Amino acid sequence: MDITSLIDPLNDAQRAAVTAPNQAVLVLAGAGSGKTRVLVHRIAWQIQVEGISAHGILAVTFTNKAAREMRNRLEDLLEHSVHTMWIGTFHGLAHRLLRRHAKQAKLPDTFQVMDSADQLRVIKRLVAGMNLDETKWPPKQIQWYINAQKDEGKRAKHQLETGDVFQRQMLAVYRAYEEICDRSGLVDFAELLLRAHELLRDNADLLEFYQQRFLRVHVDEFQDTNTIQYAWLRLLTDGKDNLFVVGDDDQSIYGWRGARIENIFSFQQHYPNHQVIKLEQNYRSTGNILKAANKVISVNEARMGKELWTDAGEGELISLYAAFNELDEAYFVVDRIKAWVNEGGLRSDAAILYRSNAQSRQFEEKLMATGTPYRVYGGLRFFERAEIKNALAYLRLMSNRDDDASFERVINTPTRGLGAKAIDDIRLIAKDQSMSLWSAAITLLKQKPMTPRAKNALVGFLELIDRLSTQAEGLELHEKVQMVNEQSGLIELYKNEKGDRGEEKLENLDELINAARLFDGGQENEENLNELDLFLAHASLEAGDMQGEEFEDCVQLMTLHSAKGLEFKLVFLVGMEEGLFPSQQSSDDIARLEEERRLCYVGMTRAMRQLYLTYAESRRIYGKESYPRPSRFLREIPAECIQEVRMRATVSRPQATAKPIDLIAQGRQFKLGQRVGHSKFGEGVVLQMEGEGAQERAQINFKQAGVKWLMLSYAQLEAL
Repeated sequence: MDITSLIDPLNDAQRAAVTAPNQAVLVLAGAGSGKTRVLVHRIAWQIQVEGISAHGILAVTFTNKAAREMRNRLEDLLEHSVHTMWIGTFHGLAHRLLRRHAKQAKLPDTFQVMDSADQLRVIKRLVAGMNLDETKWPPKQIQWYINAQKDEGKRAKHQLETGDVFQRQMLAVYRAYEEICDRSGLVDFAELLLRAHELLRDNADLLEFYQQRFLRVHVDEFQDTNTIQYAWLRLLTDGKDNLFVVGDDDQSIYGWRGARIENIFSFQQHYPNHQVIKLEQNYRSTGNILKAANKVISVNEARMGKELWTDAGEGELISLYAAFNELDEAYFVVDRIKAWVNEGGLRSDAAILYRSNAQSRQFEEKLMATGTPYRVYGGLRFFERAEIKNALAYLRLMSNRDDDASFERVINTPTRGLGAKAIDDIRLIAKDQSMSLWSAAITLLKQKPMTPRAKNALVGFLELIDRLSTQAEGLELHEKVQMVNEQSGLIELYKNEKGDRGEEKLENLDELINAARLFDGGQENEENLNELDLFLAHASLEAGDMQGEEFEDCVQLMTLHSAKGLEFKLVFLVGMEEGLFPSQQSSDDIARLEEERRLCYVGMTRAMRQLYLTYAESRRIYGKESYPRPSRFLREIPAECIQEVRMRATVSRPQATAKPIDLIAQGRQFKLGQRVGHSKFGEGVVLQMEGEGAQERAQINFKQAGVKWLMLSYAQLEAL
């Protein structure tokens, strides 16, 4: 048998993974090390060499795109169809299983799958039916709670009642939600996985059938699996040791949505007869980029350990730019992209990566000003984001009461007790009497009876807009925006939204204030419009211009989370500051800090040829001017990998700019984020370092004693 095509294109480690004997195998595949090739060739090897039928192979991925790519590459390699092989996402395969065995899964044959939006609508109706106040019990927070419980394999009946009011109410809603779904034959995404697991767990004959059918089970991106996904895999492979997983503990960055890096470590206990194979040869980045990324990620303690390398040469040094402020940072990045394009580079080979979506606005603005097409990958442009549109709608109504689109957008955002009937009545009056919705609302109050709740809500809304308009007189533009954010209820709405999404929306609202503060419409004001109207026009124009299509040559903007799996010749990792990256919330939590460091590692390893790291000496964030310290991740990069770059002054340096920190200095006794021990206070984490020599001191968060500043010359700290 000629197996040249199967193993000849592989390096030694890849070949070892592809030809490994039938046992549990964990392939630790570093960034850019060819994990998809290994998976495809492994399956081809099993079909062509081991004689396993495609019918007996299961392959699980996390996206439909990855599943299609794997199938196409496999068929190209084998030169025949593998249509009988089960290959797809966890949700897709679970759905397939439930369709085949709906009765045993206690589902009607006609059960319907709800997407996230459908699920939220069901929860909103449920909340209304239970007479719960949406401001206290936001439907999105309930949705997050229910899905999180299911991802952990927990039904409402499994939860113990406690004295906690929040937990008790959430549990009551969860029970009611399950009853509605069961009665209506509805299945949400999280339910697909949980129900499929229960189907196999509770039906021994069915489990045995699929265990015998799937002789080989393969999993891509194993580090991103959650509790129920791993439990499902363990059921299928129980006692078989036929699980082949590919993942990278150093790229586990989705803990906030349920992914458990612990699954990689648990794999070795659950499958004692296992083999670990490391793919460390990188085919993407230069030696300098890999050396820096290796050093940064090596600071993490919760990792299995590997060292990426390349035979493609050292390449250019990583460039570090200290900007005066966020404006200077954006000018610098766009200027370098222009130089890249002028030298023959493609715009689509350049990517700007940031920790928070709110950071995109400055770069969008500068790219538009220079006529550079761009695309926000995996997200919306700044002025197209829902929370920004909501705030702008309030501002537009303040300026023009007859703006029907804005009226419809915010009349019940946040919810204020207006039902669908009242809003329909307003629309009907507006249509019949050819008037604006605002005028129709006033007419409705005068001419038609309404429930007291609806009437009070509508009066309150109209009075709110009038009050905002009156209070805005004499205020600066950014003060008007800040007032709207606060008094409209939008800030309170997003504070109640569970998880990172709510925080992200609050950050975007803060960035809208910054946009208003920096707005200068003087040159555009040929019509002598007021500043608010100019700003609103500016927002509309920015929302609809310069956004490139997928097929166009345009600069790529994205969050670091969205960048995973992608690669670019030129990468800018921006906003490298304490409190921004790593985020403020992670600074005193070892697990979250290590995930932030993995995120930095992912960002650095997206770069193929050139990597720029930037930070600002001053930045306006959360509505305030701050002077952040450069990110600890910068200090973890070896000095020999970095060159500091300068740019001609394009933005005036702030008068109170903090003195730049020497990032290359390696003289500290301890590192930020390092675990230390103290004879009196016990174990802690280093939060900050200040001073030099005998005056060097550290701020440490001790588990038992809390946060304390200690002089290192006296503290006698021990590195753990």
